[in-house]
Amino acid sequence: MRFNDGFWLLKSGVKPYFGLQVVQAVEDGDGYNLQVSTKPIRHRGDTLAGPVLSVRVHSPTEGVVGVKIEHFKHIDPTPNIALFPDDPPVPSASLSKTDATWTVATGGLSAEITQNPYTITFKSPTRTLTAAGYKHQAVYDVPYKWTLRSASNSSCLATDVSSNPRPEVPPETVRYIHSELNLSPGELIYGLGEQFGPFVKNGQSVSIWNQDGGTSSEQAYKCVPFYITNRNYGVFVNHPGEVEFEVGSEKVSRVGASVAGESLEYFIIYGPSPLEILERYTRITGRPALLPSWTFGLWLSTSFLTSYDEKTVSGFLQGMQTRNCSVRVFHLDCFWMKQYEWCSFTFDPDNFPDPKAYLSEIKQKYGVKVCVWINPYISQLSPIFQEAVRGGYLIKRKDGTPWQWDLWQPGLGVVDVTNPEARQWYEAKLDALVDLGVDTFKTDFGERIPHANVVFHDGSDPMRAHNAFSVIYNEMVFRLLERRFGKGEAVVFARSAAAGGQRFPVHWGGDCESTFEAMAETLRGSLSLTSSGFAFASHDIGGFEGHPPPEIYHRWVAYGLFSSHSRLHGSMSYRVPWQYGEAAATYMAKFLDAKHRLMPYLYQLFHKSIQGHTKGHPMQRAMFLEFLDDRTTHYLDRQYMLGPNLLVAPVFVPEGEESEYYLPAGRWTSFFHPTRTLTGPRWVKEVVPIDEIPVWVRQGSVLCLGPSQIGRPDYDFAKDVEVQVYELDEGEVVEAVVPTGKGATTAGMVTATLQNGEVRVRVTRGEVGLRSVTYFAGGQQKASQVEQGLFGLGPTSLRFLTILGGAVDALRNLG
Repeated sequence: MRFNDGFWLLKSGVKPYFGLQVVQAVEDGDGYNLQVSTKPIRHRGDTLAGPVLSVRVHSPTEGVVGVKIEHFKHIDPTPNIALFPDDPPVPSASLSKTDATWTVATGGLSAEITQNPYTITFKSPTRTLTAAGYKHQAVYDVPYKWTLRSASNSSCLATDVSSNPRPEVPPETVRYIHSELNLSPGELIYGLGEQFGPFVKNGQSVSIWNQDGGTSSEQAYKCVPFYITNRNYGVFVNHPGEVEFEVGSEKVSRVGASVAGESLEYFIIYGPSPLEILERYTRITGRPALLPSWTFGLWLSTSFLTSYDEKTVSGFLQGMQTRNCSVRVFHLDCFWMKQYEWCSFTFDPDNFPDPKAYLSEIKQKYGVKVCVWINPYISQLSPIFQEAVRGGYLIKRKDGTPWQWDLWQPGLGVVDVTNPEARQWYEAKLDALVDLGVDTFKTDFGERIPHANVVFHDGSDPMRAHNAFSVIYNEMVFRLLERRFGKGEAVVFARSAAAGGQRFPVHWGGDCESTFEAMAETLRGSLSLTSSGFAFASHDIGGFEGHPPPEIYHRWVAYGLFSSHSRLHGSMSYRVPWQYGEAAATYMAKFLDAKHRLMPYLYQLFHKSIQGHTKGHPMQRAMFLEFLDDRTTHYLDRQYMLGPNLLVAPVFVPEGEESEYYLPAGRWTSFFHPTRTLTGPRWVKEVVPIDEIPVWVRQGSVLCLGPSQIGRPDYDFAKDVEVQVYELDEGEVVEAVVPTGKGATTAGMVTATLQNGEVRVRVTRGEVGLRSVTYFAGGQQKASQVEQGLFGLGPTSLRFLTILGGAVDALRNLG
């Protein structure tokens, strides 16, 4: 929300009440409760009338300071974002004060409050991070006309005659709570959920309001009121509804956050590194769930508007199997149900006359899991619509009738997920599908949730429920799958999300075109999302809209198979590789085999005992998350790190044109062509063959790989392990955890060291069967086979493998 006309003037009719002076401060547990006047207090008469802001500054957990600003205090509205749902807070606050200042310190972060003028300055041990300076916090009364361009007011949900047939008379003014934080020179802002525009958010106005707008506009499916900076802190605004951010836009050296209402709360989250910031943020809002290893394989879809039946599906699966492009999850999109009936949760008998028998057949013959498309909307032509109406399971208008419109399906209603009985009813439909053999659900939609003149069952504020709906919806389906298959075996394939939605993965990027530009949009969206607390990100390989030319399909397949989750899906055309030439299947088989082999590395990235599940670290990482000290990485949005060790640079240019990407400092070895090494920092400009994707391994890496041609992502990760060690420094010790591939269990740990020119690789914990060890240095490699396998038998009984010996130094000096 913009309140100003330029920097000095306010828009016509806007009335501000700035927090100017602390008139009372009371220590309370982990912080201070402040009374902040909105006018100078010179004598007792000045205390009469006028807003007084109630501000609480406190530390809920280590390294985090919260600021809650309230005007009129009353019963908290619902819904709210769940805080600390998985891991408890780590209290560590210390308080101190002088005559005119109060300080809250925790985990390297301090917040210093001054009395007059009222300010809050946030500091790390080495510098000032940011500050809420003089007149940075305020209550604004804004003429309604200035709010018409907000995402909620300009949405089709508010303006469409079917959605909102009798709009209420708008108020003359709307009250906002607003807070600003300084932007330092060179400071950059990232995140705010899955945003498809420029990766660096400086200069943008971003509304945290989920919308179904594709990947080519300012709208987004997964809006998250959290941003992370390149200055060692992040900011989480604890509000589930519409939060409007002005990121160096209204005021070019400030980030402003506004909500319509009487209360605004935000948390400053400090971290010496970006990953530590994400770790603290996901402690507050929740960790990504543990996923089964089979979800990392290839997902193949029927596509959306294509024609398909049992014969089509079997033909696809047989063709993929014949071409060594093994499908691990087969997805049936919307038309598994009859047209106009979405959702009926019933297979179309014309195309699937005996779904239980057919699903059993393809699962046994092709080794696939089965996913079906669902959404939270019920068409009035669905045979279960009246059942939903009679049960009161749909969101209602204020007159008690179900909210309905015709966008997407005729007269559709929306399941009211705040109603426990509606959730039970919906879950029973899904239970029946699981009984038929369905393993997971694509939980589509959930963005166009009405907020104008509607009533939710539990009395939730519709403005707050609009975004929160996506989390409740996906949690409902995820928990059902956990109940049916066990913890660690559930997954959804979701499009909508909000803060906390990272707990119920996986999420994909929505509807994109089949162009290089759209491919870049999906990557920007993914990197923004994984900079916002989400561990995983996927997308429609080849693009959704349109039929991609073969070269775009080839490039997207390579990018997709080096993403956390990989799904072939389109709208009006199939995405099986032979539709794009037989060479496409050859290329796909190559990259799919590489992903399967990398599973011991990929799975441990979010494994319970390692990073993602307990720390919230993303699998696909923007370059600045790993290389904060390299300023060049702060702007890179067409490449990424896949975990800490692999750099991936998808190709976004036509065949024969040079692609360009950046290698940070250090020695890098090509994953596919290990005789090729480059030393960074440097830009690389090259023509990349159509069957290649640049993937580089970071110096000092130890990769544990599975066998070639294993044909699936879920196997025993501790058997026949091929250890690849990349150019260690003298005295360096590198550890690689080897998961079992089954839930949260770890098989063991492999440790590589370079001492006195000798490389040693050993199993230092657990039991791991090694097949070979290869050391890469200076473009050369030395492999050693392990005939019987190398097993660790406990902490006091370890066997060592020594390779290369004194030749290491010579290798390292080459090139």
